Amino acid sequence: MFASEPIKFRTTTATAMLRLTKRERLARLAELCAANADALLAALRYCTANGIGAFRVNSQILPVKTHPTAGYAVEELPRNSAIVARYLACGAFAREHGLRLSFHPDQFVVLNSPNPRTLEHSLAELDYQAEVAEWIGADTINIHGGGAYGDKPSALHALRTNIEGLPERVRSRLTLENDDKVYTPRDLLPVCEATQTPLVYDVHHHRCLADGLSVEEATQRATATWRGREPLFHLSSPLAGWDGSKPERHHDYIAPSDFPAEWKRRALTVEVEAKAKELAVLRLLADLRAAG
Repeated sequence: MFASEPIKFRTTTATAMLRLTKRERLARLAELCAANADALLAALRYCTANGIGAFRVNSQILPVKTHPTAGYAVEELPRNSAIVARYLACGAFAREHGLRLSFHPDQFVVLNSPNPRTLEHSLAELDYQAEVAEWIGADTINIHGGGAYGDKPSALHALRTNIEGLPERVRSRLTLENDDKVYTPRDLLPVCEATQTPLVYDVHHHRCLADGLSVEEATQRATATWRGREPLFHLSSPLAGWDGSKPERHHDYIAPSDFPAEWKRRALTVEVEAKAKELAVLRLLADLRAAG
């Protein structure tokens, strides 16, 4: 998403799609998928022109793809080969310009849910995003650990088991991220290490939900889970400051003091999570350059 650039990703709802005949629905969805490929290319061009090295792709870039009644296979769409070709062109552009692409599925994607329907939907969503990731060369599909369900050790065991059963195109891209309510880096690192799943270290979440590890220790251990690949970490600032209420809420921008000193001498991809979107990234880049 963009705050000020006229780059928009189009979406729809299952309710709207199910008002149409199947033929009309597939034609409309083909139009939306093609338009979003064009928007993605525009986004990548913007990043290249502005010194931004990474872009998180909208999880609904193929709208309602996995919905139980309005969902579809790409092969069902009219002109599907041309649509896929547009996404392949995005991947070629990203490779040419050294852009790193990622996905971050919605919160309903939970791999340790005891609800079979939730797990089934989560697996379908991960497979869909892996399909698009193959087209565009995205190397990460990042999810949170999920819930504790009253028994954190059992929930972590279920997470590990379900990761191990993932299809290769999902598992090879899957990453886990610590959150600000349930799972800290210390909780997730054993799962990451056992399953060779990289940890996306969110330093803001860690500051909200401490676990005894320092930022330096968490950075080092998270980096090791990437096994030689460049780590991808998350950064944000609290809306009302660290002394305000609800520090987990994200600010529009990043306070330069929130950028960990421990990261400045490392080769990292840092995803900025801020409400001002690209404006926050550009301001942070300027602040870091000014600070030397």
